[in-house]
Amino acid sequence: MTGDWDLAEECAQDAFALALERWQRDGVPRNPGAWLTTAARNRALDRLRRAVTGAAKLQEVAVLSTPTEPSDGDESGVADDRLRLIFTCCHPALSTEAQVALTLRTLAGLSTAEIARAFLVPEVTMAQRLVRAKRKIRNAAIPYRVPPAHMLPERTGAVLGVLYLLFNEGYAATSGAELMRTNLSREAIRLGRLLTGLMPDEPEALGLLALMLLHDGRRASRVDADGDLVPLEEQDRSRWDRDSIGEGLDVLALALRQRRPGPYQIQAAIAACHAAADSAADTDWAEIAALYGRLMAFLPSPVVQLNRAVAVAMADGPAAGLRLVEALETSGALAGYHLMPATRADLLRRLDRGDEAAAAYREAILLATTEAERRYLHRRLREVAGGDAGSG
Repeated sequence: MTGDWDLAEECAQDAFALALERWQRDGVPRNPGAWLTTAARNRALDRLRRAVTGAAKLQEVAVLSTPTEPSDGDESGVADDRLRLIFTCCHPALSTEAQVALTLRTLAGLSTAEIARAFLVPEVTMAQRLVRAKRKIRNAAIPYRVPPAHMLPERTGAVLGVLYLLFNEGYAATSGAELMRTNLSREAIRLGRLLTGLMPDEPEALGLLALMLLHDGRRASRVDADGDLVPLEEQDRSRWDRDSIGEGLDVLALALRQRRPGPYQIQAAIAACHAAADSAADTDWAEIAALYGRLMAFLPSPVVQLNRAVAVAMADGPAAGLRLVEALETSGALAGYHLMPATRADLLRRLDRGDEAAAAYREAILLATTEAERRYLHRRLREVAGGDAGSG
């Protein structure tokens, strides 16, 4: 209605504040959503009428001419409110990164810091990108309307990116005391199921759902009773959710049957290798390393390179993996990313280079953002440094 994202957010917040006051006194209205929309719209009109610019007057006309009640003419075919809003926010006039970041910020409730971490950029950089995206929406008068069904495919890639990063934040939280935010990962899986029902012939949607299910199947074993991180090779595989893993494998088979490979399908295939192994020793690391090599063709990111280095280390020995890690570290592509020194530390530990490993663990501890990860790294540091674990 307003064409201005910041104005819309502020007016929506004012409407909620007003509801807290009025509803306690007058009772909850018959249609709370329409009440909130009307209150926010009236607040926007008040703000625009107090402004003196010509642009504000044009916005006022737009708000006045826009119906408050949602239209019944939704041609998207998307029944779920949140999924429909995600498609709406992933507007192709913005870059894919801007679509994903803005949607995560406004619909998923992720903080700017959490989104920045997902994109491996400084928080200030992500804040600037969000501001530029909002400014472009306002200045270019980009219409935010529910897209009709025939326009959904051009937005699907960004929607998949939103669900992927939403799941990741739930599976491995950016910060805080807890390693996992289960409500986020469950919501991502729910939306993934809805998306595959809407687009059953989209192999990457199936691949993403399979990836999430396979990872989520290991959730119960990822932390111990004290909330401490348990690495994959130490996990009690009897605690894995075999129903979730079985569903993930079935969904992956459907995706691969379409013979249109993509990055989500390859990542799901990597997760399937882990799921198929009865023990850590039985893991087919050579196959995983080869899959990461294929993934590089679709997604040549430094994080994929780091993961491939770990797989190579497991398949060909820690020295081979360390060479890849050191080359990646020299490039500076993952500066400030705690898993870089953590990976180097682990490989140095396996090579019995204790002093170097201890220094790398200390570096990783300083960069880690969750308490669970820091406790795990401190434990590893004590193993290689004995009692001299430092203050960390």
